[in-house]
Amino acid sequence: MYHFNNIPENVLERARNIRLTIFDIDGVLTDGGLFFDNQGQEYKAFNSKDGHGIRMLLESGVEVALITGRQSELVLHRADNLKIPRDRIWQGYRDKRPAFADLLEKTGLNAANIAYVGDDVIDLPVMTQVGLAVAVNDAHSFVKQHAHWTTENTGGRGAAREVCEMLLHAQGTLQAKLESYLV
Repeated sequence: MYHFNNIPENVLERARNIRLTIFDIDGVLTDGGLFFDNQGQEYKAFNSKDGHGIRMLLESGVEVALITGRQSELVLHRADNLKIPRDRIWQGYRDKRPAFADLLEKTGLNAANIAYVGDDVIDLPVMTQVGLAVAVNDAHSFVKQHAHWTTENTGGRGAAREVCEMLLHAQGTLQAKLESYLV
């Protein structure tokens, strides 16, 4: 478990209001490495603990969306595995603002009720609009400067799980969620 007592109160207050969390893919749900075989087939490595954190978040009533600059069938496969609805996935958006606008329209949520987890400068146009902007630990330094909070873990290596558990902690549901695994 993470040390959430070091998180500033203003970040926890923002986290209490989150109803939907957007994750970037490359560099957030993966370590940013891109693997291709000789035929050009792309491979990505996703962290199973990050995935379980996303499931816990979804089960606790916080929606999840994915916005990524790249296009990959692997993303759809991973989203299906995690039970993220297809209408909450936007791929091929180097400019992520249109995807974010579409998300706001589809959900009717206010930007203050949305968190965004990113790692690179193309994430900033959305990160600067949401209620809680999170940078993974190995994010670009300019992204970290504009984030409300930075994770201890790096992208693809537990950062997403850390974000999920921090949100659940702030919303008062983490301990009960963890204890539910003891039954």
